[in-house]
Amino acid sequence: MANDRYLRYDPSIEQPRPGEDEVISKIVASIERTSMVSVEREGHGIRQQHARGVGYLRGELTVNDDLPDHLRQGLFARPGRYPLIVRYSTAFARGDRVRAPRGMAIKVLGVVGDKALPDDTSANQDFLLVNHVNYFSDAWAYLKAQHNVELTQKWPDFVFRGANVAARLAVAAANATGIDFVPQASKPLADPGDNILGETFHSQGAIRFGDHVARLRAVPLSEALRRLTGQPCHDNDHAVSEAVSKYFSQNSAEYELRAQLGTDLTRTPIEDTSIGWPEDVSPPLPLGRISLPAQVANSTARSDYVDRVLSFDPWRCLADHRPLGSIMRLRRDAYGTSRRLRQENNPTKPPPGEPQDLTALPN
Repeated sequence: MANDRYLRYDPSIEQPRPGEDEVISKIVASIERTSMVSVEREGHGIRQQHARGVGYLRGELTVNDDLPDHLRQGLFARPGRYPLIVRYSTAFARGDRVRAPRGMAIKVLGVVGDKALPDDTSANQDFLLVNHVNYFSDAWAYLKAQHNVELTQKWPDFVFRGANVAARLAVAAANATGIDFVPQASKPLADPGDNILGETFHSQGAIRFGDHVARLRAVPLSEALRRLTGQPCHDNDHAVSEAVSKYFSQNSAEYELRAQLGTDLTRTPIEDTSIGWPEDVSPPLPLGRISLPAQVANSTARSDYVDRVLSFDPWRCLADHRPLGSIMRLRRDAYGTSRRLRQENNPTKPPPGEPQDLTALPN
Protein backbone atom coordinates (compact mmCIF):
# COMPACT_ATOMS: atom_id res chain seq x y z
CA MET A 1 0.00 0.00 0.00
CA ALA A 2 1.30 3.50 -0.88
CA ASN A 3 0.09 4.74 2.50
CA ASP A 4 2.51 2.46 4.34
CA ARG A 5 5.53 4.56 3.41
CA TYR A 6 4.12 7.72 5.02
CA LEU A 7 4.21 8.86 8.63
CA ARG A 8 0.80 8.55 10.30
CA TYR A 9 -0.38 11.60 12.19
CA ASP A 10 -0.60 11.22 15.94
CA PRO A 11 -0.40 13.98 18.58
CA SER A 12 2.71 12.28 19.98
CA ILE A 13 4.80 13.23 16.93
CA GLU A 14 5.06 16.74 18.40
CA GLN A 15 7.78 16.78 21.04
CA PRO A 16 8.18 20.26 22.60
CA ARG A 17 11.37 20.92 24.51
CA PRO A 18 11.02 21.95 28.16
CA GLY A 19 10.80 25.71 28.53
CA GLU A 20 9.26 26.39 25.11
CA ASP A 21 6.30 28.31 26.55
CA GLU A 22 8.66 30.72 28.35
CA VAL A 23 10.62 31.29 25.13
CA ILE A 24 7.41 32.00 23.22
CA SER A 25 6.39 34.51 25.89
CA LYS A 26 9.69 36.35 25.35
CA ILE A 27 9.10 36.37 21.59
CA VAL A 28 5.61 37.80 22.06
CA ALA A 29 6.95 40.52 24.39
CA SER A 30 9.56 41.45 21.78
CA ILE A 31 6.89 41.62 19.05
CA GLU A 32 4.90 44.00 21.26
CA ARG A 33 7.95 46.28 21.49
CA THR A 34 8.76 46.19 17.77
CA SER A 35 5.09 46.83 16.95
CA MET A 36 5.16 50.07 18.90
CA VAL A 37 8.33 51.19 17.11
CA SER A 38 6.58 50.46 13.80
CA VAL A 39 3.57 52.52 14.85
CA GLU A 40 5.83 55.47 15.70
CA ARG A 41 7.58 55.21 12.33
CA GLU A 42 4.60 54.48 10.06
CA GLY A 43 1.83 56.30 11.91
CA HIS A 44 -0.29 53.14 12.04
CA GLY A 45 0.00 49.49 12.89
CA ILE A 46 1.70 47.12 10.44
CA ARG A 47 2.40 43.41 10.34
CA GLN A 48 5.53 42.26 12.13
CA GLN A 49 5.93 39.33 9.73
CA HIS A 50 5.99 40.01 5.98
CA ALA A 51 5.08 43.60 6.58
CA ARG A 52 5.07 44.95 3.03
CA GLY A 53 2.18 43.95 0.77
CA VAL A 54 3.06 44.09 -2.94
CA GLY A 55 0.02 42.50 -4.61
CA TYR A 56 -3.55 41.51 -3.75
CA LEU A 57 -5.39 39.03 -5.97
CA ARG A 58 -8.68 37.22 -6.39
CA GLY A 59 -8.44 33.69 -7.67
CA GLU A 60 -9.53 30.08 -7.42
CA LEU A 61 -8.17 26.81 -6.09
CA THR A 62 -9.08 23.71 -8.08
CA VAL A 63 -8.54 20.44 -6.19
CA ASN A 64 -7.50 17.65 -8.54
CA ASP A 65 -10.15 15.00 -9.18
CA ASP A 66 -7.74 12.06 -9.45
CA LEU A 67 -5.90 12.22 -6.12
CA PRO A 68 -4.82 8.93 -4.53
CA ASP A 69 -6.09 8.05 -1.05
CA HIS A 70 -3.00 9.36 0.78
CA LEU A 71 -3.54 12.83 -0.74
CA ARG A 72 -7.32 12.88 -0.39
CA GLN A 73 -7.14 14.52 3.03
CA GLY A 74 -8.73 17.55 4.71
CA LEU A 75 -9.44 20.32 2.23
CA PHE A 76 -8.31 17.99 -0.55
CA ALA A 77 -10.62 15.10 0.37
CA ARG A 78 -12.93 15.84 -2.55
CA PRO A 79 -12.42 17.46 -5.95
CA GLY A 80 -13.84 20.95 -6.17
CA ARG A 81 -13.25 24.63 -6.66
CA TYR A 82 -12.79 27.26 -3.97
CA PRO A 83 -12.48 31.05 -4.26
CA LEU A 84 -9.32 32.46 -2.70
CA ILE A 85 -7.48 35.67 -1.91
CA VAL A 86 -3.70 35.92 -2.34
CA ARG A 87 -1.42 38.48 -0.73
CA TYR A 88 2.12 38.75 -2.13
CA SER A 89 4.59 40.32 0.28
CA THR A 90 8.18 41.04 1.17
CA ALA A 91 9.49 40.31 4.64
CA PHE A 92 10.81 43.73 5.61
CA ALA A 93 8.98 47.07 5.81
CA ARG A 94 11.64 48.66 3.63
CA GLY A 95 12.25 49.69 0.05
CA ASP A 96 12.75 46.90 -2.48
CA ARG A 97 16.43 47.69 -2.99
CA VAL A 98 16.76 45.96 0.39
CA ARG A 99 16.52 42.32 -0.64
CA ALA A 100 14.15 40.29 1.49
CA PRO A 101 12.31 36.96 1.39
CA ARG A 102 9.15 36.94 -0.69
CA GLY A 103 5.83 35.63 0.64
CA MET A 104 2.58 34.25 -0.75
CA ALA A 105 -0.31 34.15 1.73
CA ILE A 106 -3.38 32.24 0.56
CA LYS A 107 -6.87 32.47 2.05
CA VAL A 108 -9.21 29.75 0.73
CA LEU A 109 -12.87 30.67 1.25
CA GLY A 110 -15.86 28.44 1.94
CA VAL A 111 -14.00 25.56 3.59
CA VAL A 112 -16.32 23.54 5.81
CA GLY A 113 -15.10 21.31 8.65
CA ASP A 114 -13.84 21.16 12.22
CA LYS A 115 -11.29 23.87 12.93
CA ALA A 116 -7.95 23.60 14.74
CA LEU A 117 -8.83 26.34 17.24
CA PRO A 118 -12.21 26.61 18.99
CA ASP A 119 -12.43 30.40 18.55
CA ASP A 120 -12.03 30.16 14.76
CA THR A 121 -15.60 30.57 13.51
CA SER A 122 -14.66 31.35 9.90
CA ALA A 123 -15.17 29.08 6.92
CA ASN A 124 -11.66 29.89 5.68
CA GLN A 125 -8.36 28.04 5.43
CA ASP A 126 -5.10 30.02 5.38
CA PHE A 127 -1.79 28.79 3.96
CA LEU A 128 1.32 30.96 4.47
CA LEU A 129 4.20 30.26 2.09
CA VAL A 130 7.67 31.80 1.65
CA ASN A 131 10.29 31.51 -1.11
CA HIS A 132 12.80 29.77 1.21
CA VAL A 133 12.58 26.02 1.79
CA ASN A 134 13.83 26.14 5.39
CA TYR A 135 13.44 28.45 8.37
CA PHE A 136 14.79 28.88 11.90
CA SER A 137 15.09 25.56 13.65
CA ASP A 138 12.81 26.19 16.63
CA ALA A 139 11.50 28.79 19.09
CA TRP A 140 14.96 29.30 20.64
CA ALA A 141 16.49 30.15 17.26
CA TYR A 142 13.56 32.42 16.44
CA LEU A 143 14.04 34.30 19.73
CA LYS A 144 17.63 35.13 18.72
CA ALA A 145 16.40 36.37 15.35
CA GLN A 146 13.68 38.43 17.00
CA HIS A 147 16.29 40.08 19.22
CA ASN A 148 18.17 40.98 16.03
CA VAL A 149 14.99 42.59 14.70
CA GLU A 150 14.85 44.80 17.78
CA LEU A 151 18.51 45.76 17.44
CA THR A 152 18.27 46.61 13.73
CA GLN A 153 14.73 48.00 13.47
CA LYS A 154 15.91 51.61 13.28
CA TRP A 155 18.76 50.97 10.83
CA PRO A 156 18.50 52.99 7.61
CA ASP A 157 18.00 51.07 4.35
CA PHE A 158 21.58 51.59 3.14
CA VAL A 159 22.90 49.66 6.16
CA PHE A 160 20.56 46.79 5.35
CA ARG A 161 21.76 46.80 1.74
CA GLY A 162 25.31 46.40 3.03
CA ALA A 163 24.15 43.50 5.20
CA ASN A 164 22.52 41.99 2.07
CA VAL A 165 25.85 42.02 0.26
CA ALA A 166 27.73 40.47 3.19
CA ALA A 167 25.12 37.73 3.60
CA ARG A 168 25.12 36.83 -0.10
CA LEU A 169 28.92 36.59 -0.12
CA ALA A 170 28.88 34.39 2.98
CA VAL A 171 26.23 32.05 1.54
CA ALA A 172 28.15 31.82 -1.77
CA ALA A 173 31.32 30.89 0.13
CA ALA A 174 29.46 28.29 2.16
CA ASN A 175 28.03 26.76 -1.00
CA ALA A 176 31.45 26.71 -2.65
CA THR A 177 33.16 25.01 0.28
CA GLY A 178 30.31 22.74 1.27
CA ILE A 179 30.58 24.02 4.85
CA ASP A 180 27.41 25.66 6.15
CA PHE A 181 28.92 28.25 8.49
CA VAL A 182 26.30 30.98 7.88
CA PRO A 183 24.00 31.61 10.86
CA GLN A 184 20.38 30.83 10.05
CA ALA A 185 19.41 34.36 11.11
CA SER A 186 21.62 35.78 8.33
CA LYS A 187 20.26 33.64 5.50
CA PRO A 188 17.10 35.70 4.84
CA LEU A 189 19.38 38.68 4.17
CA ALA A 190 21.00 36.65 1.38
CA ASP A 191 17.80 36.54 -0.66
CA PRO A 192 18.77 37.36 -4.27
CA GLY A 193 15.80 39.70 -4.74
CA ASP A 194 14.34 38.01 -7.81
CA ASN A 195 10.91 38.57 -9.32
CA ILE A 196 8.35 37.40 -6.79
CA LEU A 197 6.07 35.91 -9.45
CA GLY A 198 8.64 33.38 -10.62
CA GLU A 199 9.39 32.05 -7.15
CA THR A 200 8.42 28.70 -5.66
CA PHE A 201 6.83 29.19 -2.24
CA HIS A 202 7.11 26.80 0.73
CA SER A 203 5.27 26.29 4.01
CA GLN A 204 8.66 25.68 5.69
CA GLY A 205 6.98 24.13 8.75
CA ALA A 206 4.87 20.99 8.75
CA ILE A 207 1.11 20.71 9.02
CA ARG A 208 -1.19 17.85 9.73
CA PHE A 209 -2.43 16.44 6.45
CA GLY A 210 -5.42 14.41 7.60
CA ASP A 211 -4.05 10.95 8.36
CA HIS A 212 -0.53 12.13 7.50
CA VAL A 213 1.89 15.06 7.85
CA ALA A 214 3.01 17.39 5.07
CA ARG A 215 4.93 20.43 3.95
CA LEU A 216 3.29 22.37 1.11
CA ARG A 217 4.63 24.39 -1.79
CA ALA A 218 3.23 26.46 -4.67
CA VAL A 219 5.18 26.10 -7.92
CA PRO A 220 4.84 28.41 -10.97
CA LEU A 221 2.99 26.56 -13.72
CA SER A 222 2.22 29.26 -16.31
CA GLU A 223 4.91 29.71 -18.93
CA ALA A 224 4.75 33.48 -18.40
CA LEU A 225 5.48 32.95 -14.69
CA ARG A 226 8.33 30.52 -15.30
CA ARG A 227 10.04 33.05 -17.55
CA LEU A 228 10.30 35.34 -14.50
CA THR A 229 12.12 32.78 -12.33
CA GLY A 230 15.55 34.08 -11.40
CA GLN A 231 14.96 37.51 -12.98
CA PRO A 232 16.30 40.36 -10.80
CA CYS A 233 13.68 42.66 -9.27
CA HIS A 234 15.32 45.12 -6.89
CA ASP A 235 16.34 48.16 -8.94
CA ASN A 236 14.10 50.66 -7.13
CA ASP A 237 12.20 50.92 -3.87
CA HIS A 238 8.90 49.87 -5.48
CA ALA A 239 10.24 47.32 -7.95
CA VAL A 240 8.32 44.34 -6.59
CA SER A 241 4.86 45.92 -6.47
CA GLU A 242 5.43 47.48 -9.89
CA ALA A 243 6.35 44.08 -11.33
CA VAL A 244 3.23 42.46 -9.87
CA SER A 245 0.97 45.25 -11.14
CA LYS A 246 2.47 45.18 -14.63
CA TYR A 247 2.22 41.41 -14.92
CA PHE A 248 -1.40 41.07 -13.82
CA SER A 249 -2.54 44.02 -15.92
CA GLN A 250 -2.03 41.75 -18.96
CA ASN A 251 -1.53 38.17 -17.76
CA SER A 252 -3.15 35.44 -15.71
CA ALA A 253 -1.12 33.10 -13.52
CA GLU A 254 -1.29 29.47 -12.47
CA TYR A 255 0.59 27.72 -9.68
CA GLU A 256 0.52 24.04 -8.84
CA LEU A 257 -0.01 23.32 -5.14
CA ARG A 258 2.06 20.30 -4.05
CA ALA A 259 2.56 18.32 -0.85
CA GLN A 260 5.60 16.55 0.53
CA LEU A 261 4.37 13.85 2.89
CA GLY A 262 6.47 13.05 5.94
CA THR A 263 7.94 9.55 6.10
CA ASP A 264 9.62 9.46 9.53
CA LEU A 265 10.75 11.87 12.24
CA THR A 266 14.44 11.51 11.34
CA ARG A 267 14.52 12.23 7.61
CA THR A 268 11.39 14.43 7.59
CA PRO A 269 11.50 16.07 11.05
CA ILE A 270 8.61 17.97 12.58
CA GLU A 271 10.32 19.98 15.32
CA ASP A 272 13.36 21.33 13.39
CA THR A 273 12.27 23.62 10.55
CA SER A 274 15.86 24.29 9.44
CA ILE A 275 16.13 20.78 7.98
CA GLY A 276 14.75 20.32 4.48
CA TRP A 277 12.79 17.22 3.57
CA PRO A 278 14.77 15.38 0.85
CA GLU A 279 12.79 15.08 -2.36
CA ASP A 280 14.13 11.58 -3.03
CA VAL A 281 12.57 10.55 0.30
CA SER A 282 9.43 12.68 0.02
CA PRO A 283 8.75 13.84 -3.55
CA PRO A 284 6.40 16.83 -3.99
CA LEU A 285 3.02 15.51 -5.15
CA PRO A 286 0.39 17.62 -6.97
CA LEU A 287 -2.80 18.51 -5.11
CA GLY A 288 -4.42 21.14 -7.33
CA ARG A 289 -4.03 24.45 -9.12
CA ILE A 290 -4.18 28.06 -8.00
CA SER A 291 -5.52 30.24 -10.83
CA LEU A 292 -5.23 34.04 -10.71
CA PRO A 293 -6.85 35.91 -13.62
CA ALA A 294 -5.57 39.19 -15.00
CA GLN A 295 -6.76 42.03 -12.76
CA VAL A 296 -5.73 45.21 -10.96
CA ALA A 297 -3.33 43.80 -8.38
CA ASN A 298 -2.53 47.00 -6.51
CA SER A 299 -5.22 49.55 -5.77
CA THR A 300 -5.47 51.81 -2.74
CA ALA A 301 -8.73 50.17 -1.74
CA ARG A 302 -7.24 46.69 -1.96
CA SER A 303 -4.08 47.51 -0.04
CA ASP A 304 -6.07 49.32 2.67
CA TYR A 305 -8.36 46.32 3.11
CA VAL A 306 -5.76 43.56 3.01
CA ASP A 307 -2.97 45.32 4.89
CA ARG A 308 -5.06 47.06 7.55
CA VAL A 309 -8.08 44.78 8.00
CA LEU A 310 -7.46 41.29 6.66
CA SER A 311 -5.20 38.81 8.42
CA PHE A 312 -3.57 35.54 7.38
CA ASP A 313 -2.76 33.02 10.08
CA PRO A 314 -1.52 29.42 9.75
CA TRP A 315 -3.75 28.58 12.72
CA ARG A 316 -6.88 29.67 10.84
CA CYS A 317 -7.31 26.20 9.47
CA LEU A 318 -9.10 22.89 9.53
CA ALA A 319 -8.22 20.51 12.35
CA ASP A 320 -6.98 18.23 9.56
CA HIS A 321 -4.37 20.88 8.68
CA ARG A 322 -3.25 21.82 12.18
CA PRO A 323 0.27 23.40 12.20
CA LEU A 324 2.95 21.20 13.78
CA GLY A 325 6.32 21.76 15.42
CA SER A 326 8.04 24.42 17.47
CA ILE A 327 7.99 27.24 14.89
CA MET A 328 4.35 26.62 14.11
CA ARG A 329 3.40 26.57 17.80
CA LEU A 330 5.04 29.94 18.42
CA ARG A 331 3.23 31.37 15.38
CA ARG A 332 -0.07 30.75 17.15
CA ASP A 333 0.78 33.44 19.72
CA ALA A 334 3.06 35.60 17.56
CA TYR A 335 0.57 36.09 14.73
CA GLY A 336 -2.29 36.73 17.14
CA THR A 337 -0.29 39.42 18.96
CA SER A 338 0.85 41.09 15.75
CA ARG A 339 -2.72 41.09 14.38
CA ARG A 340 -4.20 42.56 17.56
CA LEU A 341 -1.64 45.37 17.78
CA ARG A 342 -1.92 46.17 14.07
CA GLN A 343 -5.69 46.51 14.28
CA GLU A 344 -5.64 48.43 17.57
CA ASN A 345 -3.17 50.98 16.21
CA ASN A 346 -4.87 51.84 12.95
CA PRO A 347 -6.46 55.31 12.75
CA THR A 348 -9.68 53.85 11.36
CA LYS A 349 -10.94 50.59 12.75
CA PRO A 350 -13.27 48.80 10.35
CA PRO A 351 -14.58 45.47 11.64
CA PRO A 352 -11.86 42.83 11.20
CA GLY A 353 -14.22 39.96 10.39
CA GLU A 354 -13.22 37.24 7.96
CA PRO A 355 -14.44 37.54 4.34
CA GLN A 356 -17.22 35.19 3.26
CA ASP A 357 -16.79 35.64 -0.47
CA LEU A 358 -14.63 37.48 -3.00
CA THR A 359 -16.80 40.60 -2.97
CA ALA A 360 -15.04 41.51 0.30
CA LEU A 361 -11.85 42.29 -1.67
CA PRO A 362 -12.31 45.75 -3.22
CA ASN A 363 -11.56 46.46 -6.86
